[in-house]
Amino acid sequence: MNTREAKGNWNKQKAKLLKDFANLTNYDLSFEEGRQEQMFGRLQIKLGKSKEEMNRIIAML
Repeated sequence: MNTREAKGNWNKQKAKLLKDFANLTNYDLSFEEGRQEQMFGRLQIKLGKSKEEMNRIIAML
């Protein structure tokens, strides 16, 4: 998968997360290459989920 495909896939996942979790913002889901861990950390805090729970949520999208 190239960077363009990954970015497109993330945009679809982002839209689903915004729909499923009304308290998330675009900033919470901003994807910067090399800073994925920070983004997932923000999501964990905002949603009150563990790392494993977040991985399951993202995998189910």
